[in-house]
Amino acid sequence: MKDVEEGRKLKIIARIHTDFATKFGVPRQSGLVEELTAEIVFEPEYRQPEAFMGLEEYSHLWLLWDFSEVRRENWTATVHPPRLGGKEKRGVFATRSPFRPNPIGLSCVKLLEIVTEGADAPKLLVSGADLMDGTPIYDVKPYLPYADAVLQARGGFGEEHKEDGIEVIFPEELLNKFPEEKRKAVLATLAQDPRAAYHKQPDYVYGMTFAGWDVRFTAEHGKLLVKDVVKQGGKHVK
Repeated sequence: MKDVEEGRKLKIIARIHTDFATKFGVPRQSGLVEELTAEIVFEPEYRQPEAFMGLEEYSHLWLLWDFSEVRRENWTATVHPPRLGGKEKRGVFATRSPFRPNPIGLSCVKLLEIVTEGADAPKLLVSGADLMDGTPIYDVKPYLPYADAVLQARGGFGEEHKEDGIEVIFPEELLNKFPEEKRKAVLATLAQDPRAAYHKQPDYVYGMTFAGWDVRFTAEHGKLLVKDVVKQGGKHVK
């Protein structure tokens, strides 16, 4: 049995395409920014219409995916959660840190559409994803409200920070550089305050790549101020 277990290898069944070319700015949990939309494009082997039969009956999906940008040979028993300022420790199994024995992520997304036409169909259009562009997907499972939602569940230290955010000042002439359908999403993403809790320096110019643009901003007096929006090259823009 041990030899069988060690010989197992997870198969990448799909990749997700989002507006985030880098990790900075990606929401810290799925569902925090409902305005974000993404496409899940399956590998040719899994583009079988039969595999999607009945999926339209569900409103939300679980995604199991690979922390593909996180690679460590060794794991540690404790981590420093960014929401705790990077100064307090928690056990790795008490967090959703990407630095785990197995770099596997779990996200709940809303199913918007099953696209059945086109060269790469069937594919899924979803919202609320917290993944980088190109992230490998290992599995898609339906979300079951009666089994997956526990109303009396406790949320640990994460519950204390669920309302964290910041007021965003985004000049109209800069916001209008984005396509209209992307504006609410970029505003909502910035309102989550993408800065790490341990890296909040006044007058420091941060850069967040979103939908092919580099959004440059500072933060002071409890407000995030967008200073410039610069076009980036080579980004997957939908």
